Amino acid sequence: MYDTGLMIGHFEPLHLGHMRSILEAAGQAKTLHIVITTHPFPHPDFAITLQDKARWLQMACADLPFIHIHTTDETGLPLHEHVMGSQLDTATSDAQLQRLMETMALPKGTVLFVAADHPWAQGQAQELPLLQMAKTPFQPEFDSHAIAQNPIAHWSAIHPQARGSYTKTVAIVGGESSGKTTLVHKLANYYGASFALEMGRLYVGTDLGGSEVGLQYSDYGPIVLNHAQAIREAVARATAPVTIIDTDFVTTQAFCEEYEGRTHPFVAACIDEFRLDHTIMLDNNTPWIDDGMRSLGTPEARGRFEQRLLDIFARHQIEPYMIDKPDYDARYQQAVLFIDQYIYGKNL
Repeated sequence: MYDTGLMIGHFEPLHLGHMRSILEAAGQAKTLHIVITTHPFPHPDFAITLQDKARWLQMACADLPFIHIHTTDETGLPLHEHVMGSQLDTATSDAQLQRLMETMALPKGTVLFVAADHPWAQGQAQELPLLQMAKTPFQPEFDSHAIAQNPIAHWSAIHPQARGSYTKTVAIVGGESSGKTTLVHKLANYYGASFALEMGRLYVGTDLGGSEVGLQYSDYGPIVLNHAQAIREAVARATAPVTIIDTDFVTTQAFCEEYEGRTHPFVAACIDEFRLDHTIMLDNNTPWIDDGMRSLGTPEARGRFEQRLLDIFARHQIEPYMIDKPDYDARYQQAVLFIDQYIYGKNL
């Protein structure tokens, strides 16, 4: 058993193979320090920060007090796994490693953990690093390069704490009685996806006694706050590369402008700050059904509200994907095609 161990990696994305290696190393050292670096070839579709990666590992290891998480902007450090396409420069690694050891005040005798398939571990390098090395077993079922190149195709390998950073949100929006909620449940079941429900309707039930007669301007702030929290929770527990959102902040703003005659600045800020990845807008060309809470049922009102949505989208530089088929099943099929193409990368 070593007193102190050190493991360095980019962990992007954090996957189950990484965690198994960390646990193997933790079994060989009384204290294990994990240092997270930037990825030399980050995926262009996912804006992952060092802080994101620190949060993943901190949450994953929250109940393992002998594991300590650190971040660094240094490049050229000796990584636990050798990154395909990168140079193995022992002299540079040693200089960076020495500086890291001094910064972290790590004791002499600290061991550096590397994967069993690392060139250093297999004796394929002319020079070895200044620290004593210890190996963690090869994880053949987890190809870090392949997972980093295509996280969606390797979704099941991504650690649950990291999945929220790799799922894409799709909002289903439209006017009253356009079939939004039904489509949300269809898509969530099709993809096995988590979802966030429309908060306006829930708020009317919990805070207004089930009727919009008491709805006023001051209610729109709490509605969007509740919706933002519901979206955050759905993303955090993402079960698929897509997370489905029932309506969005633009829709809440549209109802505020329709009923209160003015734009809500807090709702506008939420539209800009809590951006969703994709928006599917359903045309208001399906039969209007009075459920006791809807009030925009005339053709003139439905057309006005749809135009209001489009105006607010334009105001915030959001381009929704329009579905104008009046048949409910055709709408569902068209939404599936969109998600398959733009999130799952299927060539249709």
